[in-house]
Amino acid sequence: MNLQQLKIVIETVKQNFNLTEVANSLFTSQSGISKHIKDLEDELGVELFVRKGKRFLGLTDPGKELIQIAERMLLDAKNIKKLADQFSHSDHGQLTIATTHTQARYALPQIIRQFKTAFPKVHLAIHQGSPSEIVEMLKKGEADIGIATESISLIHELVTFPFYSWHHAVIVPKGHPLEGKKGVTLEEITEYPLVTYHEGFTGRKSIDESFSKKGLSPDIVISALDADVIKTYVELDLGIGIIASMAFNKDRDIKLSVVNSENLFSNNTTYIAIRQGHYLRGYAYKFLEFCSKDLNEEKIKSAINPTIDSDI
Repeated sequence: MNLQQLKIVIETVKQNFNLTEVANSLFTSQSGISKHIKDLEDELGVELFVRKGKRFLGLTDPGKELIQIAERMLLDAKNIKKLADQFSHSDHGQLTIATTHTQARYALPQIIRQFKTAFPKVHLAIHQGSPSEIVEMLKKGEADIGIATESISLIHELVTFPFYSWHHAVIVPKGHPLEGKKGVTLEEITEYPLVTYHEGFTGRKSIDESFSKKGLSPDIVISALDADVIKTYVELDLGIGIIASMAFNKDRDIKLSVVNSENLFSNNTTYIAIRQGHYLRGYAYKFLEFCSKDLNEEKIKSAINPTIDSDI
């Protein structure tokens, strides 16, 4: 058994059991893919794939078990390379952060500036995506750290730490009837068209729940992935906006006003996530410490490698 065989098995599942696509993605021949899989099955003494003639239809029960082990083994292989890099080039390398637009735009800039000042030779790659895309990048080992609000804390392969809490804010264009009014209610808000986040982004679930508890059905005329787009359409007077509070800046957003709407929506918590067993370079721990002073290296190591002594 070798890592190349395990890569082929994993890639076969990713490519929906299409061996032609597997061969193309791994820059080899289809016959070579088939031989690697057959050799592995012969060595293990079990069939890993359900077949119909020469076509693969899915995984057998042993195949399903193997996939989980293979993913861990390939992750460990990457960890070994990172371990070597850590001791040979402790202040060089790449740190990959997967996060949403809101976090990249409003929560992380000062932290990233602090990190780049401390580690100027480390390349920082920031990938913006949906919470589900962030989870997949972490699970595949394509990102070192994930930062998001929705659902990320519910994935059992990931270890999560609270980053910070925040609330939603209601914004209106200057001169709107609700501007300056105190104690605005959800009922009053529903009298106007709304512009807010797309489902699955930046606490949209808590917005929907707040209206639902009151038996209200707001008219959401535009949904967007990030606050900058929402603010643009609110400036055009196409509706009231509901955005993450940290996305509003009174000096920059001079055409908008924040409505006094405290306690209308529940608080949200943004989480930092790391895949269990993922090896982090020393500078990654410093990045996490810049995010929260409660996140020291010992605490993080014991969480992502619970069976390993943090001193090792």
